[in-house]
Amino acid sequence: MSVKIVFDNHRSLYTNLDIIKGRAILSITKNETIAAITVKLEGDCKTRLTDEMDAPSTFNGMGRRAGGPDVIAETELHKILYKATTVFPTPDVLRASGSSVYTLPPGLHEFPFEFKLPFNNACADAQSTYISVAGLQVQTAGNTDRHVRKTLPPSLSVPHDLALIRYFVKATVQRPAFYKENFRTEATFQFFPIEPPRRPSPPPGPRSEVFARVQHAFAPTISTASPHTAKLPGLFRKPVAPKVEDPVSPPRPPQICIDCRLPDPAIIRCNVPLPLRILVTKLNDSPATLFLQLLQIELVAKSNVRAHHMSRDNFTTTIIVSKSNMRARLTEVNKSMQIDSGFWRDIPLPNSVAPSFDTCNISRAYELRIKVGLSYGAGDQVFPELSVQTLVMAVQVYSGIAPPEALLQAMASKVPPRPPPRPHTFLTALNLPPQSPASMPSSSLQQPGLQPHQTGQTHPEDPFPDDVPPSYEDAVADGLGPVDGPRGVYQQQQDDVGAGSAAYGAVGGKN
Repeated sequence: MSVKIVFDNHRSLYTNLDIIKGRAILSITKNETIAAITVKLEGDCKTRLTDEMDAPSTFNGMGRRAGGPDVIAETELHKILYKATTVFPTPDVLRASGSSVYTLPPGLHEFPFEFKLPFNNACADAQSTYISVAGLQVQTAGNTDRHVRKTLPPSLSVPHDLALIRYFVKATVQRPAFYKENFRTEATFQFFPIEPPRRPSPPPGPRSEVFARVQHAFAPTISTASPHTAKLPGLFRKPVAPKVEDPVSPPRPPQICIDCRLPDPAIIRCNVPLPLRILVTKLNDSPATLFLQLLQIELVAKSNVRAHHMSRDNFTTTIIVSKSNMRARLTEVNKSMQIDSGFWRDIPLPNSVAPSFDTCNISRAYELRIKVGLSYGAGDQVFPELSVQTLVMAVQVYSGIAPPEALLQAMASKVPPRPPPRPHTFLTALNLPPQSPASMPSSSLQQPGLQPHQTGQTHPEDPFPDDVPPSYEDAVADGLGPVDGPRGVYQQQQDDVGAGSAAYGAVGGKN
């Protein structure tokens, strides 16, 4: 007997609100007695960290470090998606027979199933499994009290087997005899969430921006021009009088300010070019000409991986633009210059970039690093000084899959739910009011290098407030259809996928 899963509407990329249809096909060569056939739609978020601090790398025969503390590995698994249905026996068969076991004849038997992908994860205490391993000693870890209920994260694997997020459909054939193993199979699929609903794009015109800014003053250039010295007389030549040339005096070195700007809020989208502006402004009256020599734009991903009391940050860098030896003259207009956006305008984010997300044990954040190398000169002459400035901007990465219009209308018509009562904390026990963001020091609320160009206020009639948007459950009706629009491409690195998948191994035994 064997069982497999076949998708009827297989996609290279699934997203929220998609309907997954398929069949569980059971192949039997002889009469088989079974109890039930269940199909589950599941999503796992697994992390594994090892405490190897201040320990040598040698091990003894018992699997422990020789001359040092034990290797402690913590594994944390959260079930972020779980839906189950029984495809056999059907309710009609169950009512007609009233039996708990059934005998199927030889042949192929197909059992259709259908699931709808939700918005938010379904992680809860009852659906979480945690394992902690210390050397060869297995200990059961206590349950964690941190559960995040947000939009489902994308399929992801962090290098070095630190974390893995995967989605799959699993079919289980349950057999009543305790000595017979249940048959299982699963089929994985790639998941990419839709973008969080937000305000429509403002009309053309001035709009607020966030920016990173740095200033620099070039050093004075020493003139290398000097009169030619006279040639000394030789045995067969006459002395030559020196020829004096007017030395070329270098211009006054400029003082500049470099701005990198993004529309507010700082959001970039997968498979879409950057909406970036880079401005250079002179701060003095120098007549020098500025030249762009180097430009590099990087997207740095920070994955915060947690497993119980352990935590680790993993950084990966994606290079979007890298150019050098450019010698591109900057055109000055009223002491202001804008670097040509054609250097990055037609380059979308690579399809291996996942959107920002936050789960119970993994979070992904991004920052944009822009390196600008400038020189100055007089006319076509470029002086040797090269100034390379690095600007950093914290950004959010969205998937590029726009939410359906019905969802936006539902969110606009819904009233945000009232926040739950405050939990009993040390402040409430002392009858002290909690510290609000307005009463906190301003320095703790500001991020270096990321400041709003203009500040705005959220109006009461705004259906999309910035601070507490309504949840998806309150905004979406059950009859909302799938996303009908472009989805782009999402491709994980094969090395990372293989490394992460190996951590799961085979599944056996009975459910």
